Amino acid sequence: MRRTARGVALVGTVSVVCAAAVAAVAAPSINDISGAATVGALAQRVTPPTKPSGGSPSIGGCSVFPPDNSWNTRVDSLPLRSGSAQTIARLTGNLHPDFGENPEYGIPYVVVPASQQAVPITFRDNGAEESDPGPYPIPPDAPVEGGSDGHVLVLQQGSCRLFELDEGARSGTGWVANWGAVFDLSSNALRPLGWTSADAAGLPILPGLVRYDEVAAGRIDHAIRITFAQTQRAYILPATHFASSRTDPVLPPMGLRLRLRSDFDISGLPPQARVIATAMKEYGVIVADNGSNWFFQGAPSVSWNDDDLGTLKDIPGSVFEVVYTGDPHS
Repeated sequence: MRRTARGVALVGTVSVVCAAAVAAVAAPSINDISGAATVGALAQRVTPPTKPSGGSPSIGGCSVFPPDNSWNTRVDSLPLRSGSAQTIARLTGNLHPDFGENPEYGIPYVVVPASQQAVPITFRDNGAEESDPGPYPIPPDAPVEGGSDGHVLVLQQGSCRLFELDEGARSGTGWVANWGAVFDLSSNALRPLGWTSADAAGLPILPGLVRYDEVAAGRIDHAIRITFAQTQRAYILPATHFASSRTDPVLPPMGLRLRLRSDFDISGLPPQARVIATAMKEYGVIVADNGSNWFFQGAPSVSWNDDDLGTLKDIPGSVFEVVYTGDPHS
């Protein structure tokens, strides 16, 4: 996490529950902030603006948010955001898939049955102030992302609720974490404005991951999670939290949506890369955290083809554009 402050189970798509180590991108100190966003004591979950779209992705038999949810809304016909060219000019570098055929790379998740026992969750420091209280149905051998972020993502069947931890670790019969968030996948409700989550932007992580099963099926029908080294002290819904002290309006706020330009030729890309690039044209990417420029995240799978995915690294950020999905909060 690049911020300061403040049953049988399925892992990913096909593997069994196991520990996973993932190489994390180092946090750029230029984005550190001395305090969390101000949160009102009576803050309530709010409903984001939504637009008509297609269907919903499905994981573990659960629809991942309603079809009109922001994550599932196409952006290929939305207008450009004012200052799009200036923002893109600041976001140097090429696309970089932050996952691959080595199962130790990527952000793992686990699907647990409705009967999974809930266990206590303890939050470090002041993390409980912006976290959903436990217990959470996290199994003792749930996979933990390697590196400093240590994300733990659990989707419970039946309830179709998503439980996510930041810097999660086993502690006695339960878990300890910096922050925790629970998302009802049947609802468009957001976290209270100003609240973080297991992600710096206050967003859920799982809905923005590229998963092998959807790529193998030939379509990704949701936005993709992405990071940038410098972000703005602002957020655009569905994000609810910023993680920067910079007020430069050219920098991307959390929740900013970008898309691959429609005139960029992706016909020569190999199969896995072409599916991902198509999604970036249709659904775009969403700024979810601070990290290396143009790094986007996926779930681990031994079925990824590194040579195939590697062709995406030849796509420069300059062939993207910023779309308007709402005004920023700061």
